[in-house]
Amino acid sequence: MNKSFRGKKVLVYGMGASGQAACKLLHSEGACVSIYDDEMRYSGIFNFVKQPTQFKYDLVVVSPGIKVMGNEIISHFLMTKTPVLSELDLGYLFCKGRMIGVTGTNGKTTTVMLLGDILKAAGLKHYVCGNIGLPLCSIAKDTDRKSITVCEVSNFQLELSNLYHADMACVLNLAPDHLDRHGSFEEYIRVKTKLINKKQTLFLNLDDERVSTLRPSKKNIFFSLRQLNRGIYLKNSAIYYNKTKIIPLSEIPLVGDKNLLNVMAAVGIACRLRVKPKIIRMAIANFTPAGHRLQYLGKTKLGADVVDDSKATNISSTLMALESLQGRKITLLLGGQNKGCEFDEIFNKNIALDGLICFGQAGQEIAACATKYGYNPEVFDTLEGASIHIRETAAEGQMILLSPACASFDEFSSYAVRGERFKEYIFEEHQ
Repeated sequence: MNKSFRGKKVLVYGMGASGQAACKLLHSEGACVSIYDDEMRYSGIFNFVKQPTQFKYDLVVVSPGIKVMGNEIISHFLMTKTPVLSELDLGYLFCKGRMIGVTGTNGKTTTVMLLGDILKAAGLKHYVCGNIGLPLCSIAKDTDRKSITVCEVSNFQLELSNLYHADMACVLNLAPDHLDRHGSFEEYIRVKTKLINKKQTLFLNLDDERVSTLRPSKKNIFFSLRQLNRGIYLKNSAIYYNKTKIIPLSEIPLVGDKNLLNVMAAVGIACRLRVKPKIIRMAIANFTPAGHRLQYLGKTKLGADVVDDSKATNISSTLMALESLQGRKITLLLGGQNKGCEFDEIFNKNIALDGLICFGQAGQEIAACATKYGYNPEVFDTLEGASIHIRETAAEGQMILLSPACASFDEFSSYAVRGERFKEYIFEEHQ
């Protein structure tokens, strides 16, 4: 695609961080930018258009926060053969150097952050961006032929993407998520796998049944908790890359098997970038994980351990958390806003729970499902009510696990805010 935008009339649809970054990039390239957002709070901005379909544009750039399926505005521009571009693709047009894309239902942010720390320790010029919070458009023009861009790529970013090409790509896992946006799991997988092309080096999780079957190229490199002849794997309580020992498990500051797979993915990519094993080992050992991802918070006044896994906004992530903490007496908090998922998958495995607390908008729905499988859930309207109840009842030897399997938007603006409020409620910090 021609990336000369000087004098072009461009509509940017969606005024979140990605849309704002797209506007700045387009302005710097001399484009005549108009903006639109479904939320009218942006209508006071001078270049906001209230009826975008009444105008003609040379290009429409869509932010990842905008739902595509059933969107009449996007449909209008596609029908009138107006080029429609994702923010991801716009940023990619201006990127130089090597591009690494990481996707999956869970673990993307941890993997990308860890890989960024490894590249920093190696002294390599790099950028960590994408769904992690820094839009690709905001760093694209800073890249050069020697830089490495590590991009966390979400299904929302990929939905309209046709140009983005990663030289190295990684698929961590695939499980039902965001079905309310995509309509079906099949469509969700189709969107996720748009990251893959036959020319790239592709890293795949061999332990994930859906991911392991994605084999479009002989360049595939697998990672697994099982021992392999080649790839990234476990052997003698350490992670290996082919025959090279990278790091003992005892030095990894992350909890659970799901995080081991995230570490393996980062190790594989770093090794292909020719980072020395001792540097990889040092960076992993010193890594500080992002919050709200199986984050240990401490003990309540009655001695119960508290773990914040608020980032678990889907069923597969909650199951991974339970598997990672198996053997503990867990009181599980589930609830929030359902994203179109069925909860049977959590309860039909007969996982032993010391207690089950359901809360929020989906609380009654989850409780009804759990009851079918013999659980005795308690239901609360809000996370605060659920947390206070647990705070006053959970005792030493028990573990309180917030791993909601739902979005946060019934009560909170993000999973991070939910996690922070949970900490306040449990430790009475808001009193």
